[in-house]
Amino acid sequence: METLHFADLIQAQANKYGDKTALNHRKSIQDAWTQISWKSFAAQVTAMSKALYELGVNEGDRIGQFSNNMAENLIVDYALFANRAVVVPMYATSTTPQIEFIVNDSEIALLFVGDQLQYDIAVEVMEHSRFLKKIVVFDREVALKNDRTIYFEELLEQGYASSRHFEVQNRMQEAVESDLACILYTSGTTGNPKGVMMPHSCLNEAIRVHTVRIPQINDQQTSIAFLPLSHVFERMWCYLCIARGVQIYINLRPIEITDAIKQVRPTMMCAVPRFWEKVYAAVQGSIAKMTPFKQGIVAWALATGKKYNIDYLRLEKVPPFTLKLKYLIADKLIYAKVKKTIGIERAVLFPVAGAKLSDEINLFLRSMGIPIVYGYGLTESTASVSFFDHTGYEFGTVGKIIPDLEVKIGPDNEILLKGKTIFPGYYKNPTANETAFTEDGFFRTGDAGYIRGESIILTDRIKDLFKTSYGKYIAPQEIETRLVLDQCIEQVAVIGDEKPYVTAIIAPSIPDLVLYAEKQKIRYKNIAELLVHPAIYNYMEQRIQRMQAGMANHELIKKFALITKPFSIQGGELTNTLKLKRAVILQRYKVQIDEMYAL
Repeated sequence: METLHFADLIQAQANKYGDKTALNHRKSIQDAWTQISWKSFAAQVTAMSKALYELGVNEGDRIGQFSNNMAENLIVDYALFANRAVVVPMYATSTTPQIEFIVNDSEIALLFVGDQLQYDIAVEVMEHSRFLKKIVVFDREVALKNDRTIYFEELLEQGYASSRHFEVQNRMQEAVESDLACILYTSGTTGNPKGVMMPHSCLNEAIRVHTVRIPQINDQQTSIAFLPLSHVFERMWCYLCIARGVQIYINLRPIEITDAIKQVRPTMMCAVPRFWEKVYAAVQGSIAKMTPFKQGIVAWALATGKKYNIDYLRLEKVPPFTLKLKYLIADKLIYAKVKKTIGIERAVLFPVAGAKLSDEINLFLRSMGIPIVYGYGLTESTASVSFFDHTGYEFGTVGKIIPDLEVKIGPDNEILLKGKTIFPGYYKNPTANETAFTEDGFFRTGDAGYIRGESIILTDRIKDLFKTSYGKYIAPQEIETRLVLDQCIEQVAVIGDEKPYVTAIIAPSIPDLVLYAEKQKIRYKNIAELLVHPAIYNYMEQRIQRMQAGMANHELIKKFALITKPFSIQGGELTNTLKLKRAVILQRYKVQIDEMYAL
């Protein structure tokens, strides 16, 4: 299989697909989708390539992008690749100090931004940074504040008028796999983020191995870009889709995804487990409201789906005719309606990674014929390390290791990686690089687990593991993943390091508790009073005990505190990839935690 350098890829796809649609984008959920053909995509990439050259972008320069998902992001990416420059994406939810750190660390002179909020932050950073000299704005409605700003459309027009085609072509011809393509700053649960360097060799190898493992990704498919393009998962997924000719719908605002899916009805979409946890909770909530007779039909349908999809198709066994017939009936009565309600009735492949997905949800979705592809990876591994195949997958694992990646287990059961998709190091961070790799060149993932056959079984993040004062080890993510399956629990932070027992800070589903209070005629003045009401505490305690059934005694949550506001990126309790910042949570809820351990 020929793997083109990303500098040449878009023009090659334009030659192949011409007027066929490559990208779809829009500004508002009410707007119709605007289509960009492969030919137009290539023309805009070429124009932007020349414009960047005119601006003085040199080979190896780091250029920032700070916006929500937009078609312009991808146009700029490939224009930078044509100039042998480096894209540095930043999360749209980042704060001024976070942007300032990345701009100064990468020495970014040119920054592309999306909306007014991002532009205002960029201008503030520009006032203090000795590096940032120019801002390009995607959204034409943004009010500009200085003469060092230009709209994307204006810059693009300059590119169309530019005569720098020959100079850019020379750069493209000189492009090599060792060129640095991206620096992705990991959000980090502690301290400043680290810049993960990703050369084109990593990108190309990722495209190659995924093409081998997932032949279903082809030019007949449609994908919706839901996760931030600053996240390695969505970025590499979109790069893969572009390389395979998949049509992409770019979802601007994550909050609109449930409506966008129903409008687009994509065949593919990558997501984090939280998305599917919410889908599962919604379906379970609907089932709970059904009559016992209808609940019986659903139970029969799920049992039939499990037997058909899990016991037969998963193991590549031919289902008997009677089972096929039952499955068709179950599909017509239940599965098809659920899929259509969500907007995924055309689903071919739905990758999910970024955190632990419970086996219960995985089994539930797979039984319904929803093609969830659960996997594991890191920014440092160019996303994938392992993932499920359509058949032969094992629940309890994170799938089979990708081709040509070497994986072994080190001290403390740490998963170690070596291969062409593994990054060469952190940008300008020799201290981090010294500890990131073993003496024989394996990357230390920080994740604990083991290998069974060709598959990886994860246990927990090594740095998240803690030990009670009685010497018992606790894997908090295992407990947290169980508890968020309950419809009354939105988020959980498990606590217990060097403590006599396990406790938790819980962000409950306020609407569910309000509904319960109404049914039980519980009186309260406000939400804060409701959450400390003894009847509510007992109700939640029973639900937690039910969700923890079968766990070891030392893993059981003995006390918990309910909070009125969920953990958030803006509040500082979550990273941009929605991981818990445990140190922040411990500090912020110190009073509640101390009370739970008071004698």
